[in-house]
Amino acid sequence: MSDISGFWAVVPAGGAGTRLWPLSRAARPKFLLDLTGSGRTLLQATVDRLGPLTGDRVVVVTGVAHSAAVRDQLPDVPAGRVLAEPSPRDSMAAIGLAAAVVEREDPEAVIGSFAADHVIPDVDAFHAVIREAVEVARAGHLVTIGIEPTHPATGFGYIRAGAPLDGAPTALHAVEFVEKPDSERARRYVDSGEFRWNAGMFVVRASTLLDLLARWHPDLAEGVRDIAADPSRLDDVWPGLTRIAIDHAVAEPAAEAGHVVVVPAPFAWDDVGDFASLATLLPGEDEPRVLGDPSDVTALEATGVVVAGSGRRVAVVGLDDVVVVDTPDALLVTTRARAQDVKAVVDLLKEQGRTDLT
Repeated sequence: MSDISGFWAVVPAGGAGTRLWPLSRAARPKFLLDLTGSGRTLLQATVDRLGPLTGDRVVVVTGVAHSAAVRDQLPDVPAGRVLAEPSPRDSMAAIGLAAAVVEREDPEAVIGSFAADHVIPDVDAFHAVIREAVEVARAGHLVTIGIEPTHPATGFGYIRAGAPLDGAPTALHAVEFVEKPDSERARRYVDSGEFRWNAGMFVVRASTLLDLLARWHPDLAEGVRDIAADPSRLDDVWPGLTRIAIDHAVAEPAAEAGHVVVVPAPFAWDDVGDFASLATLLPGEDEPRVLGDPSDVTALEATGVVVAGSGRRVAVVGLDDVVVVDTPDALLVTTRARAQDVKAVVDLLKEQGRTDLT
């Protein structure tokens, strides 16, 4: 099947992945790593997944510290389509700048924003959902992709869907975006059947997104359009841009105004948020699951996940749901139940001045 005419992919590649320390570091965040044992990094797998839909119409937005590594990993993406942020300004500035760059090259373009660090195994199902989303977006809607929840997760935001959209196979009007809930509310959301996980995937005309942004944050919309018109102004304009996420800047107010549509996504999706989720993504049935060279791991009556990255022998005996991450300069041992707490280690190391380890 051919790619979608006039459809561009925007790939925000940011974040440090602190819950995957010591594997992920500030200098080499998780999107630059192969975390599934596929031989492709999360960033490369994201662009691979989008290629049949977009062809070479891909724009990556990353921090200046990672732009060289991104270009190295994506040699087929023209250097001019890897946009380097001088400093973090959250997702709206990043996506808005990419939208403005695309708008100048292709005023009728539809863009889809897809984070560089997500895992979606069922590529065919993903393509089907995005093809519907693009058609809905051409009619002027801001479309978000709602992941069908498999359990009452408290680590994701949710989207509440309403009535079906006329003329669309599966699309629904989006009623509201909801922040990460506690466990009781999450269970109610899932039981109701009205809520989907918010994976942060948006499909919309580039001009529509920027016009919506101008409605609620005119200075931000003007700023990214000014940079797109004159890239030499990047360093002057960028520091003054409002630091805000796309959900708060556009998606939430647009949903309240009736401009947002959600396309339900039946495919499996994971944002690889910690080592507990990583364990479920690694191939094989043996326990513990191993990322790295399995011949470096000796396990006796043990379950969980082992990351072998130092080249030395890792032995795990008699432990259930353990997480062992062995790198040349740091060793992490925890449990899958406490995997979310790894971020606190990074925070503590920073307080201690150990930036060499973070």
